[in-house]
Amino acid sequence: MPDHDPFPSPRGTMKRRFWRIFRLLLLLSAVIAAIAVVLVARDDSSLHINMLVATALGVGFTVLLGTSLMTLVFLSADSGHDEAAADHNQRKDKE
Repeated sequence: MPDHDPFPSPRGTMKRRFWRIFRLLLLLSAVIAAIAVVLVARDDSSLHINMLVATALGVGFTVLLGTSLMTLVFLSADSGHDEAAADHNQRKDKE
């Protein structure tokens, strides 16, 4: 009799889901950083390259950090661990 395929672990599934979303967020932050550099460079012709690099890095990393943290919040809510913690706190308050 053939062996059944093992069930995928929820932790591995969440990691793969996060990294798939993270790649899209990396692309999004690069596009937003490029738009920010174009907007900054459009108004002033006397800008130094250092200002444009700092703008790209600052905006890119800020967008990437914010969207990654929000993704972790949504994935945590999907995993069901938040409800288990809320139930535990409600039981503790009743005692």
